[in-house]
Amino acid sequence: MLAIHAAMTEGRGRAALRLLAAGGFALMLAGCYQTNQADSAYPTDYRERHPISLKEGDRRVEVFLGRNRGGLTPAQRADVLSFAQLWRREATSGIVIDVPQGGPTDHAAADSMREVHSILAASGVPRDAVYVRSYRPSPAALASIKINYSKLTAEAGPCGQWPQNLGPGQDSTYTENRPYYNLGCSSQRNLAAMVDNPSDLVQPRGEQPAYNARRSVAMDKFRKGENPSGTYTGYDTGKISSIGK
Repeated sequence: MLAIHAAMTEGRGRAALRLLAAGGFALMLAGCYQTNQADSAYPTDYRERHPISLKEGDRRVEVFLGRNRGGLTPAQRADVLSFAQLWRREATSGIVIDVPQGGPTDHAAADSMREVHSILAASGVPRDAVYVRSYRPSPAALASIKINYSKLTAEAGPCGQWPQNLGPGQDSTYTENRPYYNLGCSSQRNLAAMVDNPSDLVQPRGEQPAYNARRSVAMDKFRKGENPSGTYTGYDTGKISSIGK
């Protein structure tokens, strides 16, 4: 009986040890899984850490008004003309014009609006694409006609975030020689600010057809066995100095 009891006790001990080993192995796997999750939240590629996103922004121009002056100045006419030309190229909405009303500049605002409508119409902006609304200006502020429309913009950032220490530490950023979090943020932000057409960051523009006139000349020379390349003469006649010849 004692032998049987000892054998049963030993069997229970082995089973308990196996359970403990299995539990420890499971904890190790769970720890590895959590570490991988934490690492995956910190991409190595700066384009994934600081992506450039496309948003809808606005372009605005203000025409400041005076009490005793009607119409636009030459500089204001140029601003409105440039605004209308940009609207045709980049706008994603109509033009909204906020006109001050209920103050000493009402007469000047009416005269200026006639010129604004004339410039917009001459630039090819449809009449139904312009929406005019009024607002009451603040007595302490200079009244102005606010003209704006929506357009596509590119943004990246914000920059200057330092979630990890750059010096020695126990985190994986230092031990695995990974780039610090803020690396590449400023270049991404500058690229988003400089790009002319934000949609170029997502997809290329459509290709234009080949220049048929030049292609016909080159193919005709190719059929005759001649050199199809172009001949350029006089390109170096404008040199300032001939020193070194």
